[in-house]
Amino acid sequence: MSETLLLLGGFAVTLPHLLFAGGGFAGGLVVAALGRGRSVRERIAAETLALDQAQETERRLAEIGRLQAEMTGRMQTMAEVFGSRQADLARGLSERLDGLGARIGHSLTDTSRATSASLTSLAERLAVIDRAQRGITELSAEMIQLKSILANKQARGAFGQGRMEAIVADALPPNGYAFQATLSTGVRPDCLVHLPDGAPGLVVDAKFPLEGWTAFREAESAEARAAAMQGFRRDVIRHVIDIRDKYLLAGETHDTAFLFVPSESIFADLHEHFAEVVQRAHRARVVIVSPSLLVLAIQVVQSIGRDAAIRSQAHVIQAEVGALVEDVARLAERVTKLQTHFGQATRDLDQLAISADKVVRRSARIEALDLETATDTRPRLAGE
Repeated sequence: MSETLLLLGGFAVTLPHLLFAGGGFAGGLVVAALGRGRSVRERIAAETLALDQAQETERRLAEIGRLQAEMTGRMQTMAEVFGSRQADLARGLSERLDGLGARIGHSLTDTSRATSASLTSLAERLAVIDRAQRGITELSAEMIQLKSILANKQARGAFGQGRMEAIVADALPPNGYAFQATLSTGVRPDCLVHLPDGAPGLVVDAKFPLEGWTAFREAESAEARAAAMQGFRRDVIRHVIDIRDKYLLAGETHDTAFLFVPSESIFADLHEHFAEVVQRAHRARVVIVSPSLLVLAIQVVQSIGRDAAIRSQAHVIQAEVGALVEDVARLAERVTKLQTHFGQATRDLDQLAISADKVVRRSARIEALDLETATDTRPRLAGE
């Protein structure tokens, strides 16, 4: 079985080798034949598949063409719709922009008008504020000047003196007062008010001690405030005693004098914190008066003077009233006589009216007669 049949290049070819090679060759032929048949079937199947695919492709291409045509028509329709819509949108936008421009123009006009009015009003208010500012500036300057006056003792005394003189001069006639009048003792009060009926004059002093009050108002601690109160109380009482001793002269001046305080606030603080000083001044017959109280007192003096003038002219008034009564009686008598004359004239007029009425009635009867038919029947007179 393994006998060497051929030698090929030193390789011994045996029968099994030949059989194996022949079987392999036959198998290869078989395989080749089978492979060729399979390839034919596969080629036929591939061609069939390719044909089907080509047909499907053509069908799909046709469908795609149809869809493309429809899409083209729809796109044209949509382009037309979009064009019309775009035109409508452009027209609407143009109309809205025109309306918006008109509204903006009106709004700008109204805003400009309102702004102009506001600026005018603002200018007027600024002018008012400017005037008020100037007034405040002037008032500040006056307050500074007043502060400087109050800080100076002599200037403060002149300020009180000037205010008192202004009040007295405004309320009384020139012969009703005298400033810096000299008394019999040689002293000169700030003002001497002449009372009616030869009564002694009323003295008004304007030198109120403000230093102590200023120290009292500006005191920061309780000790300083107490010391200032004590000093102010002492100054006022001393000044009240000076007024009593210098100006209250029996038979020459009134038994009461006025101490003028140039500020209502000082007067209120004096009565609030220094009531005992006010009471002691009253006991010394010195009345502390504020500007308003001085005005009231001057008005009372003016009323008293007017009443005295009326009393001094009472006899003249009585004589005039008596003459007026006689004139009234004479007028009443003459009115009575005139009334009598008017009564007689009225009666005469009544009689005249009666006579006139009779004449009118007789004339009416005469006019009513028929003279043509009554010619023969008229009465005959003697001698006819």
